Amino acid sequence: MKNKGGNIFIVIGLVLIGAALIITFNNIRENIVAEKSSRETVSCLKEQIYNGEISPYTGDENNEPIYKQYSDMTMPEIEIDGERYIGILSIPDLDLELPVRGDFSYKGLTTAPCRYSGSIYKDDMIIAGHNYAAHFGYLNRLDPDGEVSFTDGDGNEFNYRLREIVQLNETDTEEMVEGDWDLTLFTCNLSGRNRITLRFDRISK
Repeated sequence: MKNKGGNIFIVIGLVLIGAALIITFNNIRENIVAEKSSRETVSCLKEQIYNGEISPYTGDENNEPIYKQYSDMTMPEIEIDGERYIGILSIPDLDLELPVRGDFSYKGLTTAPCRYSGSIYKDDMIIAGHNYAAHFGYLNRLDPDGEVSFTDGDGNEFNYRLREIVQLNETDTEEMVEGDWDLTLFTCNLSGRNRITLRFDRISK
């Protein structure tokens, strides 16, 4: 009986180890795929943004960006391989340049961060990202006063400085969108039960 009991525990242990290895392998594979996809998409976005293929007119005769004249305007979208993106998020301290999808979906998060709500022109945009290392997995390592930037489809660049890092419960949807924050980035922690949330103030450069 003792041998049988011991064998059962050994089998259970091997099964658990095997399951953990499979999960780890899948996470590594998904991270590699996400990193490759983001890199290729950012390259395509830059080519279209800076070659002026999206919006040939971005300002008036005084060279004022059109979004300053029409703050309620819809953010321009760029279509790549059937998916629509609103710009590029740059986090220099983490050596990240990431495409940002125009609409939020759990499927979309597997390849790029998504706009959760708001607009960059109204200083209330919230961006959600998966906790892959290649996406938002290391957001909590951003230094106090760390800076990020967002470039829209017209090539306008918006700069931000970190104001605070908070952790919200997965059900705190109202807390996520309330408050006077110019930009918010968030991702789930390893357990998936909480949201690591970074709040930013817009700065001039």
